[in-house]
Order: sequence, then C-alpha cells, then structure tokens
Amino acid sequence: MASVTYRNVYKRFGDVEAVSDLNIEIPDGEFLVFVGPSGCGKSTSLRMLAGLEEISEGEILIGDRVVNNVAPKDRDIAMVFQSYALYPHMTVYDNMAFGLRLRRTPKQVIDERVRETAASLGIEQLLDRRPRQLSGGQRQRVAVGRAIVREPAVFLLDEPLSNLDAKLRVEARTFISKLHQRLGTTFIYVTHDQVEAMTMGQRIAVLNAGVLMQIDTPTNLYDHPANVFVAGFIGSPSMNFFDNSTLVEDDGAMYLDTGIFRVAVPENRYDLYREYLGKSVVFGIRPENISHIDFQPSNISPAQVEANVDVVEEMGHEKILYLEEGGKSFLARVDPRADVMVGQRLMMVFNMDTMQLFDQETEQALQ
Repeated sequence: MASVTYRNVYKRFGDVEAVSDLNIEIPDGEFLVFVGPSGCGKSTSLRMLAGLEEISEGEILIGDRVVNNVAPKDRDIAMVFQSYALYPHMTVYDNMAFGLRLRRTPKQVIDERVRETAASLGIEQLLDRRPRQLSGGQRQRVAVGRAIVREPAVFLLDEPLSNLDAKLRVEARTFISKLHQRLGTTFIYVTHDQVEAMTMGQRIAVLNAGVLMQIDTPTNLYDHPANVFVAGFIGSPSMNFFDNSTLVEDDGAMYLDTGIFRVAVPENRYDLYREYLGKSVVFGIRPENISHIDFQPSNISPAQVEANVDVVEEMGHEKILYLEEGGKSFLARVDPRADVMVGQRLMMVFNMDTMQLFDQETEQALQ
C-alpha cells in the first residue's frame, strides 16, 4: 500500500493544456474520486499516474518514490479500464492469472490468489468461461479480480461502471466500496457521474478544463462548494442559480433582491455578507431546499416565493417541480403528498439557512 502525490503536474497536448498545475496528496488507503465533465482532465490525470501518459511538467510520487520516468509495469499499480480490456481468447482464470505469469510468480501462488479472489468476488463458478460468455457485471468483476490478484499498492479505476445498466451500476458501486474497505488499499477512481462520486469517495477532486476546482469530502462539497461550478456540478438536480442578485439593507434587516423576488437573509449571515451590500452576486439554492408551503420543514429561516408550475415529475418518493417566475426557471423537490398541477400558481418556501452566495465576476463562494 502507498500514498500518491501530484506535485505541480501539467499535461499539454500541443497548445492544449489538459491538466494545469495539479497538486493533490492522497494518503495511504484513501478512496479518492476524480469527477468532472468530459474533457476536464480526470482520465489524463489517472493515466499519468499509471505511466500511460507522459508528464509535461511536475512530479508524481507513489509513496516516497518519484515515478515520472518509471515504466508502468514497475509502478506497483493495477488499473481497471472502462472497456475491462479482457483477452477474449482466454478463460476467466487465465485473464486473472496473466499479470502474475508475466511476473514469473510461482504456479501455486497464482492458483491460490486467483481462486481466493474469485471466491471473494463471487465468480469462482466462472473461471472456465471466456469473456463472451459473461454478462457486463460479470466482466466487470473479472477485470477487478485481475487487478486484485496482483496485490498492488494502488488501484486505479477509469469509469469501470459506465458500460453497466442502472441496476447493475448500483450493485457494482456497493461492491467496489466494500472491496476497498476489505483491502484497505489506496483507490483512485475516475467518473463523470457525480452520484457515483458522492456515494463512493472518501474525498472527491472536482476538475474542470484541467483545473482542480475543489477537493474535499462529499458532505463539504455539497454544503460548502468553493465556486459556482462545484455548486452546480455536485447535487442532482443541480443547484438553482439567480444571477445578478443584489444584497440590500432595509430598516436594519438584510435582503437578497433577485430582480424577480426579494427574500430575507438569515440574521446570522449579516456579518459575513455585510461588505457585499449593494454588490452583484449569484444566489444559489438547491431544489431540495425549496418546499411546498404546506410541507415546509420546521426550525428553518423561511422565505416565501410565488411561482407558476410548468412541469411536475412524479418520482414516487418525491415530486420535482419545474417552476417559472418573471422569466426565470428553477426546480424544487417537494413532498410527494403535495397536491400540485401544471399551470397552478404556488407559494413555495425557500430554506434560507442553506443559501449560497457567489461573487458575480469571479464565481467564487462568499464564505
């Protein structure tokens, strides 16, 4: 097992800077997730660590060893790819044993590791089959098993669940999380799916256009996003934003004027936001923090906002409302018992204790 460090790492493809000044320290045994939209640099960052992409500038360390010029096979890592990369002409057993054979591991040790790993993954009955005889979920487990038998210091997983259907993805997420708990090895996982990131990672590194936006625990990313991008990327449905809002003071109280409605700012935020009075800000609030007036939570700082209902999505455990007011659309996740109809005009309640404010120009959080 080993820690991983990215130290001022850059990756350039000609004039394109795919990764820019990446600095991350990943402790031994952590489950870190790289997340972001397509082209953000997350897979490139993983491939540089694996030695499959050359580093343009900076250093990558596995443990205390700088591995910039170390061959991939000598880095003590194992990688699981999106395509699983199984050899179609080999059995499951031979696919799992292949890496150990290349290392000239004794046959008895290979057999013990393969069978023990297969049993732990629930695929011992598949050892004589070939990949074409397996389902997507089974292939995914074989690919993970092939990595496990090598007993690497670091596991790298590059969107390994993207080929699975929705039900299998949920099962596989649980399986990989339990696997990490059992092995205690450093896992670095790449995904574009923020739900995967939130449910699996101990910490999450959010990237955009090659730049690390924020790295933190799932809870802190959700509750305290560093900027508009993180706030909008983390959470499903994503946060509602009201651009060009203004903080105003009236008779000793502080309000947020969005140009469409005015809502009261909680008193405990006055000192935090006082220097921004009169300035243009972005007001953010998550759909789950907007309630139907008949089902508002207790012990919140409520602000009432009236809006028209454009669309109602019945989810069973909740309703998602697409609302419109003054030409601005926003979403709310409300109690499934709320009686709502399209075209209706509703009084909604914003939980202002959860409000987020961002600088209009820099898009950085006002914290």
